[in-house]
Amino acid sequence: MVWVPSQKQVSAEVVIIGGGPAGLAAAIALREKGIECMVVEALEPPIDKGCGEGLMPDAIQSLKTLGVEISEEDGYPFRGIRFANSAHRVHGYFPNGIGMGVRRTRLHQRMSDRAREVGVILAWSSRATMQNSRELLINGVQTNFRWLIGADGATSRIRRWAGLSEEKTFSQRFGFRRHYQVGPWSECVEVHWGLMGQVYITPIAHDCVCVVLITRNGKGGNDFLSGFPEVALRLKGAQIVTPKRGAVSVTRKLKRVANESVALIGDASGSADSITGEGLALSFRQAIALAASIERGDLSDYRKAHHLIGKRPDSMAKLMLAMDRWPALERRGMRALASDTPFFPELLSVHMGLENLPSFALRRGPQLGWRLLTNHG
Repeated sequence: MVWVPSQKQVSAEVVIIGGGPAGLAAAIALREKGIECMVVEALEPPIDKGCGEGLMPDAIQSLKTLGVEISEEDGYPFRGIRFANSAHRVHGYFPNGIGMGVRRTRLHQRMSDRAREVGVILAWSSRATMQNSRELLINGVQTNFRWLIGADGATSRIRRWAGLSEEKTFSQRFGFRRHYQVGPWSECVEVHWGLMGQVYITPIAHDCVCVVLITRNGKGGNDFLSGFPEVALRLKGAQIVTPKRGAVSVTRKLKRVANESVALIGDASGSADSITGEGLALSFRQAIALAASIERGDLSDYRKAHHLIGKRPDSMAKLMLAMDRWPALERRGMRALASDTPFFPELLSVHMGLENLPSFALRRGPQLGWRLLTNHG
C-alpha cells in the first residue's frame, strides 16, 4: 500500500530509508523510546532476500527485546552448528539457548506487524529523494526530519549522499539459495566445506530446509551442489519448492558510519561475510544502540558502539575466510578440530560472545597451532 500523507508537507523526528529487518528494528527501538519515526521502502511487505534464514540465539534475544517473539510457530528450532568436509565432522551446541530457522518473509512480516503496533509510520511502495541535510521528498511530498538513518542495504544511496562511503576493507562472495521439501535430518545448522565454498543447511519447517551455497565463483550457482556429494545424496529426489535466488555476501568496513545527523545501519553500515551467520543479529544490536544514541542526541556514541558490536564477528569471519581461501588450511583445521572434541563447542561459545576471543586464543591457541602443524590431513 502506498503511503498517502494528509497534508502537502510533513515532518518526522527520524526518517529511515529502507524497510528491511535492520530498518524496522531501528524504527521499533526508536518508538519504544517514544521517538517519532517513519520508514520509507520501495517494496511491499513481506520482503524476501537470498539469505540463510537462521536466527542465532542472540538474534532471537535481541528481537525479544524489541517485542518480537519468535516461536516454533514461526519456524523450526536448531540447537547448534555442525561443520563437515569430506573427511571430518565436528559440532557444538549453543550455550545460550536455541536458534530458529525462519523464512525471511515470515520474519519480515512479524517485524512489520510489530512496527505498525508501536506506531511507526510505514511508507511502503515509496520513493525518497534527498533535498538537503534536513529535507527530502517522499513520493513528491516535502518531508522534514532531524535524523536520517540509512538502512538501504549494501549499495546504499544514503551512504553515498552523506559522504560516508570511504572504505577500509572490501571483498565479496556470492550466495545462492533454494528451499527443498524434505524433513530436517539434523538438530544443527550444517556447514559443509568444499572447494567451491560452503553449503549451509538450515531447518525452517518440519518438511523443509533452506540450502545456501556461498562461493567466490559468481557462476557457482549453475551447478548448485557440485562438490558436495553428501548434501546431494540427502536432497536426492526432494522437490525444489522455491526458485534459485542469488545475493552478494560482502565484507565491507567503513571509516565512518555516522556524521552529525545521518547514521547507517545493517549492510549499509558495512558487513561481515555471511560465513558468520551473524548479519541479522548485528543489525538488531546496532538498532538498539542507535536508538539510545538518538535519544541522547549524539551519534558519536553510536559510532563507538557500532565498532564494538562488529569487532568479534569480524575476527571470526577472518578465521573462517582463511579456511575458505586456503583448502589445505581448511583440511588441517577440520582434522585438528575433530581430534579435540571440546574445542569446537568452546569456539562456538566465543562466536556467541560468551568468551573473549583474545583470552580464548591465549588459552587454546598454542594447542590448536601445534595440531595444525602436526596434522597432515
